[in-house]
This record gives sequence, C-alpha cells and structure tokens, in this order.
Amino acid sequence: MLRVGLNPYGLTYHLGLQGRGTPRANPQGTGLEGFLVLGIELGAKALEIYEPWLTELSDDDVVGLRERLASLDIIPIVSGGLLVAGPLDNAFRAARLLQARIIRTALTPILCGDRNAAGEKWGEYNAKIRSALKEWGPRAAAEGHTLAIENHQDFGSAELVAFCELGGPGVGLTFDTGNTFPVAEAPLDFTRRIAPYVRHVHLKDYRVQFTVEGYRLVRCAIGDGAVPFREMKAILAEHHKDLTAVLEPGALEARHVRLLTDDWWNGYPEKSARELAACLAAAQTNRLPEDADFRTPWERGDDAALVSYELDMIRRSAANMRSLGLMTVENAA
Repeated sequence: MLRVGLNPYGLTYHLGLQGRGTPRANPQGTGLEGFLVLGIELGAKALEIYEPWLTELSDDDVVGLRERLASLDIIPIVSGGLLVAGPLDNAFRAARLLQARIIRTALTPILCGDRNAAGEKWGEYNAKIRSALKEWGPRAAAEGHTLAIENHQDFGSAELVAFCELGGPGVGLTFDTGNTFPVAEAPLDFTRRIAPYVRHVHLKDYRVQFTVEGYRLVRCAIGDGAVPFREMKAILAEHHKDLTAVLEPGALEARHVRLLTDDWWNGYPEKSARELAACLAAAQTNRLPEDADFRTPWERGDDAALVSYELDMIRRSAANMRSLGLMTVENAA
C-alpha cells in the first residue's frame, strides 16, 4: 500500500538546508543531487523534493529531473513552504513540470503545539489559511494536483478535517505520524479521524521524555520510538489502496510540549480527560528516561558528527520500516 521514499527534512545538515551563522545553511551540503543519490541507495519509490531546489532550475532542467525519476520508477512530490507565508505559484509550477500529483505544504510556523506563543497571530493564521484554501484548493483540483496540508505541530485532527472540507476535493492531508503528540492527541485517535483525507504520509517517530512542564519529543530512528506504525497502517488501509510515504526523522532540536502549563492550552478547544489520558499513555512506549541526555549532536555543538548521525539514522529507519513491512527491499542498494 505504501510507496515509501525520502524527504529532506531529516537530513537538513547533510543536504545543506541547515547550518550555523547567516544564512543558516551548510555550504558543504550535498543538495538535490545528494538527495537523489541517497534515495536511490535506499530503494526509494517516492521522493518529496524541496521546492526551492526546483525554483533554482530552468523548466527544461525540471523536466529532465522528471524523466530521470520516471526511469527509476520514483514518484515525485513537491514540498512547498508555509501556506500562511504567501502564494504557491512556485510550488504549482514545479508540480506542473514534474507532473507531480501531490503538493505538500505546512500551514503555520507554530511548533510544539504552542498556540499561545503566537498570541494574536493565531487568529490571523486561521483567517489566512481559510482564504488560501478557498483559492488554491479549486486551482489544485483543476490542474490535477492535490494540495496536501500537513499536521505540522499546530492543528488537531478535527481542525484539519474541517480545512479539507473547506478547500474541497483539491485539498487533502499530509499525515506526519509523529505530530499527533505536539497537539496532545493519541496517534491512533488522530489517525482514525483523518484517515479518509490522507493523501501522503510523513513517517516520523519520537522518543518521549517527560518533564515537569510536559514532555520533550526527541528525534530517533523511525520505528524506535512511541509511534504505533503497524496499527496506523491498518487504519489507513481501510480507506486507501495506495499512498506515497517518506521517511522523516525529527528535527535536530527536541520539541518541548509544555502541556502541563496553563497558558499552553490557550487557543485550544476543550479536550476530555479520556482523550488526554490516551495521548499520555501512548507517549509511554519506548520512553526516554527523565535523566537521559536528549541532545542531538546539533544541540551539543558537535557539527563534525552531524553527517554520520543523520545518515546512520535514515539508514536504520529504512531498515526498521522494512522489518515492519512498510517499505520494500526491492531496488535498495
């Protein structure tokens, strides 16, 4: 059911998307070509391609990339930026040239479920999203694409379903499997609610470390953490015969979800005790001890270790997904 490959966000240092200083990029990163090489090594059946890479290419070069991917039987997906940041013309241009069905976009810059940090902007974000979906959803449908909005640590499952219904048939979901915990929802409850609207999947996992204020979500190889992948796959299979999915270990910075503080809940609808208990119970799986060092090499300032850290983790993630039957071994180097 899942045609699994890669996206660049678990490899940001290796690929050059993240570095220190200004601009915040790693000049030694391998970029698009390095991304393609790694995808081929792992036997990727789908690649979610960072849209700024494609903006830098001519139309002919993007068409050439499409032909290269087709020869490898790899499905292209366009990975755009934030919906609240402005027009999606570049992402639509890339999708047209790549003949990509899915345009993935996140919604807001909010992380860790912390709507309170946005203040008055939270209401502005909601208004911008509704307006954008009314504009770009019909255009996506007319041009043969799906605008697949991601649960990017900001919105809950019911809110995302409402956005899909507002945008019409041209809008679906990119389901990030690790991002139910940041909005205090249990993975399987979240999956059941959104499953009919899912069009693309980010396979992400976290080890959870409980704190006085809530919990940290700590990057780990996909399959080593708290996310119940087999059960999620079974729920999605009830609604879909075929989906693309990509491996995405978490960010190089831990996400601290401070849901035990009163202010964190500002902007959220009421949640039952039973729903919250289900989330906290799910977060116990493979939990990280409270006294464990949660820091990645990036957080420790050990940049020399970052490339091997990212590559080792993505390779272990692929191996874990194969062992769970979520990723095929054919064509893997």
